[in-house]
Amino acid sequence: MNCPKCNASLLDGAKFCGACGTTIDPRATQPISGGAFRFDADGRGQGRGYTWEILHEGAFALAVVNLQAGQTISAEAGAMVSMSSNVDLHSELKGGVFGALKRAVGGESAFVSTFTANGGPGEVTLAPGAPGDVAGIEMNNQAFAVQSSSYLAGDSTLAVDTKFGGTKSFFGGEGLFVLNVSGTGLLLVSSFGAIHRKTLRPGESYVVDTGHLVAWEAHLQYTLRKAAKSGYLRSFLSGEGMVAEFVGPGEILIQTRNLAAFAGMLKPFFPSQGGGSGISFGN
Repeated sequence: MNCPKCNASLLDGAKFCGACGTTIDPRATQPISGGAFRFDADGRGQGRGYTWEILHEGAFALAVVNLQAGQTISAEAGAMVSMSSNVDLHSELKGGVFGALKRAVGGESAFVSTFTANGGPGEVTLAPGAPGDVAGIEMNNQAFAVQSSSYLAGDSTLAVDTKFGGTKSFFGGEGLFVLNVSGTGLLLVSSFGAIHRKTLRPGESYVVDTGHLVAWEAHLQYTLRKAAKSGYLRSFLSGEGMVAEFVGPGEILIQTRNLAAFAGMLKPFFPSQGGGSGISFGN
């Protein structure tokens, strides 16, 4: 854990910071418990050769990663907001041509960006393209399935592979692939809206709209089906599409807003392809 004021490393159970003298509230330095996804309540932490924190939490969150000299962090292409002048950006086809093809088909960029601090410490700030929150997950020899649009960045030692989700994923509107992230280190995920955590008991079934999924434990079993069990027409009339039905035990991260649904709400306000001017609210 880290001091909320100066970001110095703290010993477990510390009552004050040895670097700046700040009194430590033990509630602010305890990881949020109750599931496999390990979050720091203070929105900051450290990894091998870097420290990180989440600023402006909520609709416009920003992840700040401070690298020690020679250290790296990997991120989705296009996620960088700013960086120190001594940080070197290198983009490459992750996993070769076939790996890049899988990423592209799965809705991601074919390229992965790697940031390295050269000649001294450096800072990199990262954010998703859409408004929403960013969460830092401290993985400990774990494996999570992550919706491709929710992956933001991670420790360079994490294994990030694009897995075939079967035709059920295609018809669920989430593409043919999901990301399988495994290992130990920092994983940054983003959401459209806030992140809601749901922990399932053994044998418990739970249904989530596919457009609201962020990540889940890789061992969780799930099936995709129409929202209404009684028929496709009722699913259509309800405004719901395909849903994922999970069976516990395990934990799911859910985003409170659906980007596709939001885009659909905005569609009437944009000019049509036929040259229409859309809805006007006056001069």
